[in-house]
Amino acid sequence: MKSLGRCSRRAPAYFVTFLLIVAGSGLAFSQEPIHVAVNLVNVAFSVRDSRGTLADNLSKEDVEILEDAVPQKISFFARSTDVPLALGLIVDASGSQDHFSKQHENDLQVFLKEVLGPKDRAFLVTFGNHVRLISDFSPSGPEIIEHMQAYRDGEKGRNKKRHAVFPELGPVESRDLGTAFYDSIYYSVTEKLARENGRRALLVFSDGEDNSSSHDMMSTIEKAQAENVVVYAIRYTEKEHGKLTARNKYGTSVMDRIAKETGGHTLTRNPPIRTTIFSKLHRN
Repeated sequence: MKSLGRCSRRAPAYFVTFLLIVAGSGLAFSQEPIHVAVNLVNVAFSVRDSRGTLADNLSKEDVEILEDAVPQKISFFARSTDVPLALGLIVDASGSQDHFSKQHENDLQVFLKEVLGPKDRAFLVTFGNHVRLISDFSPSGPEIIEHMQAYRDGEKGRNKKRHAVFPELGPVESRDLGTAFYDSIYYSVTEKLARENGRRALLVFSDGEDNSSSHDMMSTIEKAQAENVVVYAIRYTEKEHGKLTARNKYGTSVMDRIAKETGGHTLTRNPPIRTTIFSKLHRN
């Protein structure tokens, strides 16, 4: 083995695909229908040096994969930044985030401008007591923001007809309270990202509080893990007398746990370091 990188779900730096069963070249000339079994295994991993710095100069020749002590052929090898990204943006529109709505919108604009690549696509979901698809997959940041602004305008006017334009994700639920945090992640995975290829991730803008989901934290984590979706989160938390409340602390711990268990990160929203936050996410 020329170079051994620690395989990890944290901060995937490379995207490797292994072709385990390959059809013979002579089959292409057969007149009969061909049924070929092909298994593709995607492995995302990160490699860091002794100082903890991501190694970004590895090649296919630096990596060796063994299965039951048998070397496997690496058919495709690419850095994660070279692989198209399917990204879900989830914005908390519940009452606890009213104070941050403008910051959400501004940060979305900055994020889409700085991070979304030409081959990447993103969709936008908001949640309160409903989980709504505001903008479907699009490579256009301005289009996503335009849909977000249209939704905000409908919210201000409480225009139910306008809301009908933005469908719900997941089954229609009867919710007494107003924050379906877990469901917003769960249904973004099952209904939007599960069918996508390549890199899949969610970026959540929230305080992590939930009081009306039909799913809990562990089922949400397990679903994201099963579909190889990495969850990143940016916390927007309003302190009381300079301190977090017990409720805020719980939301913070939830976001930290979901991000850690899926290979992502949680960062606190702080205006002076906003560009630093997005550059970190871009590197990861």
